[in-house]
Amino acid sequence: MTFRSQIISAGMLVCGLLCSVSAEAIETKARNLILVDYDTGQYLYAKDIDKSIPPASMSKLMTVYMIFEKLKDGTLSLDDTFTVSENAWRKGGAVSGGSTMFLAIGDKVRVEDLIKGIVIQSGNDACIVAAENLSGTEEDFAVELNRKARELGLNNSTFANATGLPHPDHRMSVEDLAKLARKIITEFPQYYHLFSQKEFVYHNIRQGNRNPLLYSMPYADGMKTGHTEEAGYCLTASAKKGDRRLIGVMTGLKSNKERSEEAEKIMSWGFREFDNYTIVKKSAKVGEVPVWFGTSSTVDMVAGEDVIRTLKKNKSDKIKLTAIYDKPVKAPVKKGQQLGVIKAEIPDSGSVEIPLLAASDVKAVGFWGRISRNLKYLFFGAE
Repeated sequence: MTFRSQIISAGMLVCGLLCSVSAEAIETKARNLILVDYDTGQYLYAKDIDKSIPPASMSKLMTVYMIFEKLKDGTLSLDDTFTVSENAWRKGGAVSGGSTMFLAIGDKVRVEDLIKGIVIQSGNDACIVAAENLSGTEEDFAVELNRKARELGLNNSTFANATGLPHPDHRMSVEDLAKLARKIITEFPQYYHLFSQKEFVYHNIRQGNRNPLLYSMPYADGMKTGHTEEAGYCLTASAKKGDRRLIGVMTGLKSNKERSEEAEKIMSWGFREFDNYTIVKKSAKVGEVPVWFGTSSTVDMVAGEDVIRTLKKNKSDKIKLTAIYDKPVKAPVKKGQQLGVIKAEIPDSGSVEIPLLAASDVKAVGFWGRISRNLKYLFFGAE
């Protein structure tokens, strides 16, 4: 059989890679920063993303994840109540002075209210109440957090508490926080609306959501702020504009104002400079290949998978696509049989291969059919 490559028009297919496409064309004051496209998982901006750093209250997302998981598997309901211990009251803000939901000792708090107290009011007391009621003690809950982190692939994260209060063994990377945010949005869509709620009242005390983007960016809808002296002003944020969602995580800002400005700048840049492109639609016909000794003389080749990638808007027309396959193929051919690949080359980004598959079965002809084909070849040559 002869080897064949075919250049495919970029107008037919558009391609990209699952990798970081950051051009570092924008400066940031953040100490650590990652910007991720939610649909493709590609990193649009990356600065010290795998460094384990103090996550402050952003790590409350992990506590929330544990609650959501139990709600999803049915072992917990929003109407269940948890009891507030003196430890949670004392350590969670009433005495320590940290962010608090203003729970009182002995309160019976609905799980839904605890979640709101965590994501809207950043209540340390709410986190400790959840930890104690789910695992017995906050220390045992931290063991569960670390086990779940390994399971989720958060390899640069270790947990010592449920709150994010300063502790030498409590660390996360901004990359892990972005992964966790993406998992929360994907796995628990029925609860995600809670992150966009702008205020919550408990014990007649009204507190506003601390996420600055909820007030300055109309398409922002979550997720969690953080602040300690060591971590600086931090934010894990998500915004959806049209069909696209971006997730950004940043640390080390000097003030609430700087955090707000930096978050809006980097999110707006991501929406403005990048877009998602459908490279290949699964089962889209790419071409056809001759078949030897088959009941059909050709078989269609189709793309084996859907491929969507994030590209800089001025790079989408510079993609080179090549179909690589052998021809002809010998019958029998099975539907789904790989016949070759589409090689997509993107400037400054390397290449990716997408399988080319047979679109249908082609049976082999019988003995007399093979004799007939051989005679035709002998007298008339190949088609």
